[in-house]
Amino acid sequence: MKHLLSLYDCTKEEIEAILDLAIKLKADNKAGRTHHILKGKSLGMIFSKSSTRTRVSFEVGMYQLGGQALFLSSNDIQLGRGESIYDTANVLSRFLDGIMIRTYAQSDVEDLAKYGSISIINGLTDLLHPCQILADFQTIYEHKGKLEGLKLAYVGDGNNISNSLLYGCSKIGMNVSIATPMGFECDSTVTARALEDAKKSGSLVDISNDPDKAVANADVVVTDTWVSMGQEAEKQERIKIFKDYQVSAERMAQAKEDAIFLHCLPAYRGYEVVPEVIDGPQSVIFDEAENRLHAQKAVMAMCMGE
Repeated sequence: MKHLLSLYDCTKEEIEAILDLAIKLKADNKAGRTHHILKGKSLGMIFSKSSTRTRVSFEVGMYQLGGQALFLSSNDIQLGRGESIYDTANVLSRFLDGIMIRTYAQSDVEDLAKYGSISIINGLTDLLHPCQILADFQTIYEHKGKLEGLKLAYVGDGNNISNSLLYGCSKIGMNVSIATPMGFECDSTVTARALEDAKKSGSLVDISNDPDKAVANADVVVTDTWVSMGQEAEKQERIKIFKDYQVSAERMAQAKEDAIFLHCLPAYRGYEVVPEVIDGPQSVIFDEAENRLHAQKAVMAMCMGE
């Protein structure tokens, strides 16, 4: 691998290799064994959107792998003042070994990879969030012992999380059921590609507007905030639209008895999920958050390592 732009670009074997390495790096880290795989390497972290987990996990991850990370907000670099991605990619390629970018447009991530000569990692766009899904898969594997054949249910907005779940689940053979309000479905191109990949992997992809159908008999239940960054003006309207898509205790009970609950955070208790679920015994959200560090270390090692 040179880049991580989208899970659609990855093979099943590449995803499995990332997860295997993430699990090893986590175990070694807990045991005090260090791996300076990226000694002498530098990662530029471009943030057009702020984040707690993305910044801390990438920065700590580079440190643990022996490299260094540079935080670059849109106010710190000329990209935020109109310099072209072509020029930015070429210049930063002379200084850095890789770039992680958290931004709005997926095309910005793809253009950095197109014009630069170094590794590009998608830290989040409005369309996709591949790093989060790799951490989710690691968490599911830790708690379930497998991925293939499980049923994952996502209830909420058809956003970058649900889009990336479609890509990831259809690649690795996990059944995925997505329920969104009408008019808030996942990206149509993503859905079409996932359906094609599901035919190859043998997984089932179910898209509906019925949250109860989605959650029924699920091994994993996932939701996300109803109001993403940039949508604050729509908050009150979105709350009305999404109120029937809350992961309540009653809805969670429709999943399997040993189902686990995931949320990428930040979470808004009382909106997309009730406290009894997110703070209850089935919730593994902090394992999931921790695994951002380990999954991303694996991505950086595979993309930037020798």
